[in-house]
This record gives sequence, C-alpha cells and structure tokens, in this order.
Amino acid sequence: MKTLSIEVRPTTAQDVPDIAEVHRQSWLQAYTGLIPHRALLQMVERRSEAWWRRAVGGPSTLLVLDVAGMVAGYTTVGLSRARSLPHEGEIYELYLRPEYQGIGMGRILFGEARLLLKSLGCHGILAWCLEDSDHANRFFRRSGGQDIAEGVEDFDGQPFKKIGFAWS
Repeated sequence: MKTLSIEVRPTTAQDVPDIAEVHRQSWLQAYTGLIPHRALLQMVERRSEAWWRRAVGGPSTLLVLDVAGMVAGYTTVGLSRARSLPHEGEIYELYLRPEYQGIGMGRILFGEARLLLKSLGCHGILAWCLEDSDHANRFFRRSGGQDIAEGVEDFDGQPFKKIGFAWS
C-alpha cells in the first residue's frame, strides 16, 4: 500500500510556475460562461509567472496544497478589505486544479487558511464569491459560511453581484 502525502505549506519561489498553472486551469474551468470571454482571458493572462513572483513577496500570505509533490491548489489570505464589516481576516482566493475538486481537498486547504488567520489573531473571517458561481456558493455554505454581505465586481464593463460569506 502506498501512502499519499498531502500538505498545506507556505509558498516558495519554486511553486510560482505551478501556481500560475493552477490559476489558469481553475479560472477557465470556474468562470467560463460566467465572466465575459475576453475579460476572463485577459485576467488569466495578466496573472503570469511574473505576476505570481511579485505576489509571493507581497503583503498577503500564499499557501499551497501539495499532493505528493504536486501543487494541487493555492489560497491567499490576509487582513479583510471590507472595513465596514467586523471580520478581521479574509480568504482572498482559494483555487484547485479541476481534477482535485470535489474530493475534499478544498476543505483541507480552507481549514488551514482559517487556522492561519486565527493564529494571526484575526477575529472573524470573510470570503467573497460571485453570486452566479454555484460551485463556490455551495462550498462556502457547506463550510458553515453565513451569507452576510453583497457587493459588485466589474468585468469588461458588466457588473456582477458577489456575496460575502463570514465565519465567526
């Protein structure tokens, strides 16, 4: 019997190409048909390896989900950007390669992101998703998130409603 190693760990510079690829695959899978095609392609192209190299050294914390030596997903966390809400921490992004979705890997990565924010002294956590993203909505609801806020995100001049989920 083989043992499969699953680890959530801080991002290293060597992870940058893999994170860029996870981003590309997951965004195309998650947002094709939701976000206008041209805007989606521009967003994916903008997040090149060079962009991720800068992000690794930026103010938010990046964690990767490492499955048997492969970066299967990533999350970025930091202080909440929604100053009007009482939640201090925010999960900015959480994405997995499509083949790792639906098998519990997202719950592992999400749990570690929440633990990290709590260990940093953040009281309450916030995460946003597009209202029309059924997959993300289900994930956050099943993870115990409470739908507490609404916002708008603009893609190619079109407004899209987003939902803020919170955990105490």
